[in-house]
Amino acid sequence: MFDFIKGNLDFVGPEYIVVENAGIGWQISTPNPFAYSGKIGSEVTVYTYHYVREDVMALYGFSKRVEKTLFTKLLSVSGIGPKGALAILAYGQPEQVVHAIEQEDEAFLVKFPGVGKKTARQMILDLKGKLKSITPELFPDLFNQEAGFVPIAGNSQLDEAILALRALGYTEKEVNKATKELRKEDLSTDQYIKKALQRLIK
Repeated sequence: MFDFIKGNLDFVGPEYIVVENAGIGWQISTPNPFAYSGKIGSEVTVYTYHYVREDVMALYGFSKRVEKTLFTKLLSVSGIGPKGALAILAYGQPEQVVHAIEQEDEAFLVKFPGVGKKTARQMILDLKGKLKSITPELFPDLFNQEAGFVPIAGNSQLDEAILALRALGYTEKEVNKATKELRKEDLSTDQYIKKALQRLIK
């Protein structure tokens, strides 16, 4: 029904944002609301998905069209509802999720909140081979094995810290810069996050 909403950002909360358009405040649930914190009062474009069920009507929004498309694909998986799909997008980049599904990487998929082994297997079963069309322009090397795409660090504690930083709204460039030297250290997830935040704040 709605492809996108363009308007002034009026409010940012822990679960949703409000975009004012034509005198109407649209409450939109997004993967990372606080990524919009610095844009209050500015015009934003949010790609939306209108979710309607007998007892639920909600508007979900994304900063990129590819995120919206992946969200709708995730909803087709048995056992994943809108909140689960939103959580996956909050903790992972679209290219990471697609890569993990295509490579049948259950170990990576179960890192997402609410995704156990059964759901991870179902994601692979339902979506493998059906996602290539949503990413080629943005991620041309995603399915090029010679490109050596590495989703995350390979250290489970640092992996979780990186996902947490992305969920807080930090860009890929900021996260890479903050965690570059940390890859040489053996720390807990909380310690990685603390040290990375100290570098980002400087």
